[in-house]
Amino acid sequence: MAKTVFYSFHYERDVNRVQLVRNINALEGQPLLNAQEWEQVRRSGDQAIKNWIHDKMAYKKAVIVLIGKQTASRPWVRYEIEKAWADKKPLLGIRIHGLSSMGSVDSEGADPFEKCIGMGMVPVFDPTVRDWMTGKIDSKATYGKLCDNLETWSTRGVTK
Repeated sequence: MAKTVFYSFHYERDVNRVQLVRNINALEGQPLLNAQEWEQVRRSGDQAIKNWIHDKMAYKKAVIVLIGKQTASRPWVRYEIEKAWADKKPLLGIRIHGLSSMGSVDSEGADPFEKCIGMGMVPVFDPTVRDWMTGKIDSKATYGKLCDNLETWSTRGVTK
């Protein structure tokens, strides 16, 4: 069972949604940097970012890509996916666009694993629940479904 995980995500767009995932407390993820800390690492250059990723991913049992609208286009997310795959860490994705961030939900993003060559089928789980009458995303029900399934999904990652 993957109890300690590394969360990969698009910081600027999805940090509030990721905080909701962390608040479930089903898994232990790496500490989230605040905006100022992330900017300090980022300004130190690519090698500093790689070092941070290597350090935070080193002892994790699995890597979970939290997929928002723009996650698939982020170069550091791709780097984290490729590193997890090379390190033979269980890898999976969970869609988070249906979680509320500052009172609004987002639209679904592309599968970030499709851009990575040489990977098998990496499972992507989607807790998004839609209201049956309106078809709109129900963020509370989505959060509930994620709470009910996060720990189980974390055990279903695939490796190289």
